[in-house]
Amino acid sequence: MPATRTKSARKGDELRCEVCGLSVVVDEICGCAEAHEIICCDVPMKTSKRSAAKRTAAKPKARVRAKK
Repeated sequence: MPATRTKSARKGDELRCEVCGLSVVVDEICGCAEAHEIICCDVPMKTSKRSAAKRTAAKPKARVRAKK
């Protein structure tokens, strides 16, 4: 199976192995120009759905000010 190009992980992302279920949380970004894949069970790990949900929930909501 050919390896697919994935987006680079962000700090706080959870990567999960689809074969064995191992999960990894990114706590530090290396800063390299190219994206690195984290491989488990000879398959690149994918960002879990929980990571995307955390990112959208963490975005601050815009405040609406009432006119005087």
